[in-house]
Parts: sequence; structure tokens; C-alpha cells
Amino acid sequence: MANASDLPSPPPESPHRPQPHNPADLFWSFTWLALQGFGGVLAVVQRELVEKKCWMTNEEFVEDWAVAQIMPGPNVVNLSIMIGDRYFGLRGAFAALAGMLTFPLVLVLALAVVYAEFSSHPAVAGALRGMGAVAAGLIAGVGIKLFVSIRNHPLGRPLCVAFAALTIVAMAWLRLPLLWILPVIGGAACLLTWRKLAP
Repeated sequence: MANASDLPSPPPESPHRPQPHNPADLFWSFTWLALQGFGGVLAVVQRELVEKKCWMTNEEFVEDWAVAQIMPGPNVVNLSIMIGDRYFGLRGAFAALAGMLTFPLVLVLALAVVYAEFSSHPAVAGALRGMGAVAAGLIAGVGIKLFVSIRNHPLGRPLCVAFAALTIVAMAWLRLPLLWILPVIGGAACLLTWRKLAP
């Protein structure tokens, strides 16, 4: 008969990973996220899902956001559906989608009526141009934070930087459509990563 000391020790328990409690939690979380998304929605999504709720790591966020970008439709809506489905299946996907659309839709319709009334006023146009600068800063800030997450990428940081620079040149300088950038540059990055990870 084996001694107790000979028995294998039980595996260490994995640390508790925060996650939504139910579909209602998803609905209200994505409602709050959507209501904050004026201009720089990427910054809000990353802060809420990664830094505040800890439902995903920065690395997971980058990967899911990349998938959301290549799917048709708004990126953040695609991401909400993916996260909802991951936790609660079809119910979760619909709850997250409803959270992204319900209250923001009502708010946008109300703002559209107000904007139509005052859009010709020079002060309103100037204020909106100022908000555009802030939105650009928010997106740049998130880009810098997400750049840190590639330090453990299989391709290595130099090659990741090269792909990022190539994408920026294709978008900003060559003005190539996203329909070409994603399959060509994104496809090359995926293929190289797959070859690095293949046994």
C-alpha cells in the first residue's frame, strides 16, 4: 500500500479570472462602455475590458480586436458579440449586442435632432473639430499601451514594429483601402506567426 507521501500532489489552483456574472452584467457593462465611447471608442474599450474589469489581458485584447477588425461591421460591436458568446453563448452575444446598441441609439437619435438644429453655428463646428484632436490623442495613447503587449509575440518586437510601420505607411501615405491592407499585410503576419508556432 502506497504512503501518502508517494501520492502525487494535487495541481495548484489557477488564479480566479474575473468574468461577467450573467448576461445582464454583459448588457449593462457594454451599455456603460458604449455611452462613454464619444470619439475614441478604442481607448474606452481597452480601459474597461482590460484595465477595469480584467475580463481579458492586453494580449487577448489585441488578438480579439484584430479578429473584430477583419469581420464586417463596427469593430467594437463585433468584439462585444465575441465576448458575449465566449461567456454565455448566443444569450451572451445578444445581451452584449443589445447593451452596445439600445441606449446609445436613443442618445444618438436625440443628439442628431439637436445637431441638425445647431450644426450651422460656427461655435458648434469649431467645438467638434477640437474634439477630433482629443479623439486622435486617445487612439494614439491606446496604441502605445497595446504596443507593450507585443513583447512576448512569437515574431519578436522588431518584426512586429516592421509590420506596424508597413501598415501605417499603407494607410496614411499610400492611402490603400483596408480591404487590401488586412489580407495582404495581416495575412503575411498570420502566416509568419503560424510558421513560428508550428512544431
